[in-house]
Amino acid sequence: MVERLSLDLQFFAGEKTEKATPKKREDTRKKGQVAKSQDVNTAILLFFMFLAFSALGPFWKERFTGLYTYVFTEFITWDITIDQIQIIFVEVLIYMAITIAPVMGIAIIAGVASNLLQIGFLFTTESLQLKLDRLNPIEGAKRIFSVRALVELLKSILKITVVGAVTFSILWGSKDEIFMLSQTNLDRALSFFGSTTVEMGFAAAIALLVLAVLDYTYQWFDHEKNIKMSKQDIKDEYKNIEGDPLIKSKIRENQRQMSMRRMMSEIPDADVVITNPTHYAVAIKYDEAKGEAPFVVAKGADYIALKIREIANKNEVMIVENRPLARALYTNIELGQTIDESFYQAVAEVLAYVYQVEKRA
Repeated sequence: MVERLSLDLQFFAGEKTEKATPKKREDTRKKGQVAKSQDVNTAILLFFMFLAFSALGPFWKERFTGLYTYVFTEFITWDITIDQIQIIFVEVLIYMAITIAPVMGIAIIAGVASNLLQIGFLFTTESLQLKLDRLNPIEGAKRIFSVRALVELLKSILKITVVGAVTFSILWGSKDEIFMLSQTNLDRALSFFGSTTVEMGFAAAIALLVLAVLDYTYQWFDHEKNIKMSKQDIKDEYKNIEGDPLIKSKIRENQRQMSMRRMMSEIPDADVVITNPTHYAVAIKYDEAKGEAPFVVAKGADYIALKIREIANKNEVMIVENRPLARALYTNIELGQTIDESFYQAVAEVLAYVYQVEKRA
């Protein structure tokens, strides 16, 4: 029964039920694992592209008709040679580059803005690294037939259905004008096709944007689910950050012992040890080169006070009993700190007594 309870506790300890810690979020972000919807990029890019088409329509009409006119009035009279073909190719290429440059610029800005809107600035090379597990056919089959793959398939079908329905409804609403195009001139036909195409593009972009918001919400919840941590994961992370408590306690114990040994080594150079007499012991030293007032080189209570007195007796450091002064110095003055002005008189009297005794000796 106890063993079964232990196994159950281990199972629940390993279950990922806790929200990811800031460190876990930062680590997954560095690996490029963030909540991101590609549909948001597509919708924003599509919307701004057709906005550019709408704004640049007259400009493009002028550029393309100008190119058509120039080709059939200028280039048609040239002799066909290798050099002439090269010149024609370069000029047409530069002309087309200038024509489509505004749209390309808008596309780049829209693409960068949509990514910054979702994940902010992020640069990582983790996704470019070669991972051999991706070549595993079994793992690949698992990814193909996973729940996520099914969701992506349903999303694609939904996008095709929505975009198809939106564009078809616009075309169906304009069917009468389409049937009458044969009776109109070329400018009117081009104008109709241009405006209808832009209208379908805007409608499709807005429909995709609505789907993208839903997809981003799904991606966010899925990402939060994937980075969840178990209670044991949080404990392990805390140990990695703060260190193992047992190791930290051992380090603190070693530091305390080193500090104690260093303090005990200072007692032989002290001028006097003031005691309680048994509960407290404070070693005082006065050195003009280090300060204008005496300072505490060692202090302790009970067992440490006993060790201070033993070392003082062994090194012939004078011990003076002054119960209130010993207790006050132990409580108020830290190790290595000069004594406070309120103790000057009392300490001075003790040091004067010590120097007088040493002088007589």
